[in-house]
Amino acid sequence: MENVKQISTRESFGEALAELEDERIVVLDADLASSTKTNLFREKHPVRFIENGIAEADMIGTAAGLATCGKIPFAATFAAFATGRCYDQIRVSIAYPKLNVKICGTHSGVTVGEDGATHQMIEDISLMRTLPNMTVLSPSDDIQTKQLVKQIAEYKGPVYLRLGRIKTPVIYDEDEKFEIGKSKQFGDGKDATVFATGDVVVEALKAQQLLKEDGIDIRVIDMYSIKPIDREIIIKSAKETKQLLSIEDHNIIGGLGSAIAEVLCDEYPSNLIRLGIKDKFGKSGKPEALLKYYNIDSRAIIEALEG
Repeated sequence: MENVKQISTRESFGEALAELEDERIVVLDADLASSTKTNLFREKHPVRFIENGIAEADMIGTAAGLATCGKIPFAATFAAFATGRCYDQIRVSIAYPKLNVKICGTHSGVTVGEDGATHQMIEDISLMRTLPNMTVLSPSDDIQTKQLVKQIAEYKGPVYLRLGRIKTPVIYDEDEKFEIGKSKQFGDGKDATVFATGDVVVEALKAQQLLKEDGIDIRVIDMYSIKPIDREIIIKSAKETKQLLSIEDHNIIGGLGSAIAEVLCDEYPSNLIRLGIKDKFGKSGKPEALLKYYNIDSRAIIEALEG
């Protein structure tokens, strides 16, 4: 995938946001517009952009107020601030009344890199998916992100959109379609299923190619919709493949692996290997080195399935 176009999902988010023409859309940021890429929307629609400054909780409260007036607010900041610093405001002011607010957390996971543990948000999926009424999406590439941004602008209800800083390869064609509550499957291998989300979907696809060279045929499922989750594909894969593995740039507790395990426990009890951050905080380092350190790269997938 070295020659494939690479772009971070935060950039794709900013570009898609700027293209939205609905006059009801208002974008809010917390002094990070150049990093979250909401500056692209600000340049095109300055009247519908609100700079809240370093006051994230106030931003969420303002977004809630705008939603009660019929606006469609997109509130953006780093995932660590969007979900951690603002959890109470999201819970009480947005999720509980089921307001039409889109919370967009960029710079998620350890792939934030050198910013270190305080900014490497690895608990956000867990926090957001436990909230009643909240939809949780974690796109993996440029095409998917742009389409999901357009979809959530039309979707009625609170949404958490998880975005990354690291550039990832474009893995989908322009005409690919995505649906909230569904997933995308790569291959029909019977030896194993690898469920992945966000920036590590590409690691799963790398592992798929390398394992095929060793005679191991796996399928990869891009679980871009964490909540609602594609229960059908999870059960189908459990019935059709010999091994199940999940991988995520997130705490092993409460994230994608936990969500899949819950489905399996309810519907079709099966063993699931879960790769993720094993209940630790992040560290400062290069994204690629951190993926290796925390065993959430293609090598870790191969070792887990071949071991």
